[in-house]
Amino acid sequence: MPLLLDLFLTFLKIGAVSFGGGYAMIPIISDEVISHGWMTQSEVMNFIAVAESTPGPVAINIATFIGAAQGGFLGSLLATLGVVLPSFIIILIVASILKNLIKYAGVQGVLKGIRPVVVSLITVTGILMLLNCVLAVEKIGDSVQFNWKSLVIFTIIASAHFGYKKITKEAPSAILLILISAGLGILFFGVI
Repeated sequence: MPLLLDLFLTFLKIGAVSFGGGYAMIPIISDEVISHGWMTQSEVMNFIAVAESTPGPVAINIATFIGAAQGGFLGSLLATLGVVLPSFIIILIVASILKNLIKYAGVQGVLKGIRPVVVSLITVTGILMLLNCVLAVEKIGDSVQFNWKSLVIFTIIASAHFGYKKITKEAPSAILLILISAGLGILFFGVI
């Protein structure tokens, strides 16, 4: 199958089977991209970090970045279209035809059943990202290579977040934390 068609169909499938937003899509995107041999786990984690640091929905950003890395501008366009199209169609149908759908007990039951899965997918994504970042573990059986620099950055940012929140009773600006992280990354890892 040609690469561009494969990009579109892969992200169409991801968009069609993912519930819970961008963070819940990350494990599925990661599995698909790695299984296609497009990227390694470490490369996917780097793309996730960039996608989270840029404006816009994280899943769309990831799809755009991966599509661009694999197929240039057209690849990014097709991957983005693929991941967005199922949600767009479903929302369009729900909004135009089934305006009062949410009031039905069956629909509420489905949504309540999906929530725990979404929470677990987001939790697993966080744990995998932490393991990859701090211990360089990409898959079960990998040797552990402790990265103290990443742990120090993580600790500083987590401490700053919780310290600021305790003092002000408000969460700190995510943008500020990202900028501090970038500065610490340059300080600890150097500039290319």
